[in-house]
Amino acid sequence: MGDSSASSSASYIHMVQHLIEKCLIFHMTKEECVEALSKHADIQPVITSTVWNELEKENKEFFEVYYTQNSNSTQRK
Repeated sequence: MGDSSASSSASYIHMVQHLIEKCLIFHMTKEECVEALSKHADIQPVITSTVWNELEKENKEFFEVYYTQNSNSTQRK
């Protein structure tokens, strides 16, 4: 049974990661993504935030560019 719950947890985390990636496509901030997933996908904010933080750790260069581009596009609005 342990394998089944671990597999289920991994699957859930993978789904949250996929939804975060969708948020990134729409240039959402972490806060906007946490709010959107809480409201529309019923995912607890702590889960989204934790998965986002892990993605940041694993993809430092991507997020550096992402935050730079988002701050530039926010300034242009």
